[in-house]
Amino acid sequence: MSIPQTGGGLIEDQAQLAAYLESGCKPRDAWRIGTEHEKFGYCKDTLKPLPYEGTRSIKAVLEGLRDKFGWNPILEGGHLIGLEKDGANISLEPGGAVELSGAPLETIHQTCDEVNSHLTEVKEIADKIGVRFIGLGAAPIWSHEQMPLMPKGRYKLMDAYMQKVGETGTTMMRRTCTVQVNLDFESEADMVQKLRVALALQPVATALFANSPFFEGKPNGHKSWRSRVWRHLDADRTGMLPFVFDEGFGFEAWVDYALDVPMYFVYRDGKYVDALGMSFRDFLKGELPALPGEKPLMSDWADHLTTIFPEARLKKFIEMRGADGGPWRRLCALPAFWVGLTYDQSALDAAWDLVKNWDDETREGLRVAASKDGLQAQVGDVNMHDLARKTLEIARSGLRARARPGAGGMVPDERHFLHALEDSVEDGKVPADELLERYDGDWGGDLTRIYGDYSY
Repeated sequence: MSIPQTGGGLIEDQAQLAAYLESGCKPRDAWRIGTEHEKFGYCKDTLKPLPYEGTRSIKAVLEGLRDKFGWNPILEGGHLIGLEKDGANISLEPGGAVELSGAPLETIHQTCDEVNSHLTEVKEIADKIGVRFIGLGAAPIWSHEQMPLMPKGRYKLMDAYMQKVGETGTTMMRRTCTVQVNLDFESEADMVQKLRVALALQPVATALFANSPFFEGKPNGHKSWRSRVWRHLDADRTGMLPFVFDEGFGFEAWVDYALDVPMYFVYRDGKYVDALGMSFRDFLKGELPALPGEKPLMSDWADHLTTIFPEARLKKFIEMRGADGGPWRRLCALPAFWVGLTYDQSALDAAWDLVKNWDDETREGLRVAASKDGLQAQVGDVNMHDLARKTLEIARSGLRARARPGAGGMVPDERHFLHALEDSVEDGKVPADELLERYDGDWGGDLTRIYGDYSY
């Protein structure tokens, strides 16, 4: 999750909030790709999740990366809670999952090199202390009580609030992992088209990357349990956002939506101030109960935007949020999927043509069905397997048109990063299907085998 923002000046009126979003507009030659992924750490011998402190711990991994590979420490309340270097940062999810938030890079070749370098570094440190990491959408065996809450003020407040709303907030915080990609837009109109395509086709990403069929030691009846968890988390801040498809949607409409999402906190002087359930609209008027008479800074608005969790999220860029964490190979496939669909105008237009006639019920139905059935999902006359095939064809054409070479010019473009997804479409099986086959087959129902066979 996000590192707190600072500064940015006083917000005098609401128009500044839309201007903040609009300031993210970039010319096409300045568009970048930011890939983020999370993974669970555990002790190699006991198969138990890592505590924050100790010889085999989250802190020990962070210290190892700091000391061996020159990452700069990020502290909160005297605790090492993250690292940063060269525009990237490593942060902790609430239950101890480790996240790489990659630097904004020009090509998928570069972002995949970044992912590979990061995982190689993590593995070197982990091997020295008897720790391993695994990429899954949900913790397959561990209970809530086994997953310690990391020492970040943001998480303490969120944990308290999540226990009062929805059903699965604390599960999301401790026991799910994702991979996402952050992409740019050129103008308000470009943002609108991209966000609509992102939301409508997010269920395709959920299906293709579904990788969480186990929970608390047994099959859970879903290909993506992570997606199911997000559907029951907090209706005020999650979902498919039907208003995005309304005529006239733009930056101001997103501001109106975000202002009505209840607050979590305000960050002041290195500490999180409890603003749970309070209104940012009141904050704009200087009437926030947590800070009477004080008006927000632009950094407060930036922080508030990070507490909204729809399937695709608008900040100064668009975040694609529908995929489970997964195998090494698929961490590079997600940016390829979305870059191919959205960074070439012909591909983006083709993707919009696929979905522009869907209604709210179809989009939500696909979200639910993708979570449960993966590529076997069917909603009305929309077959997920067929939709995924068409979507990948568009993404492939978009990457061909981008023509960004790699490997010193030996690789003509970025299409090969889609191979893992094309394999899934070819045989109709996503990672969750493979895991279930192993569970019923050579694992003989012994789910502990997942650690030895699927860790990085």
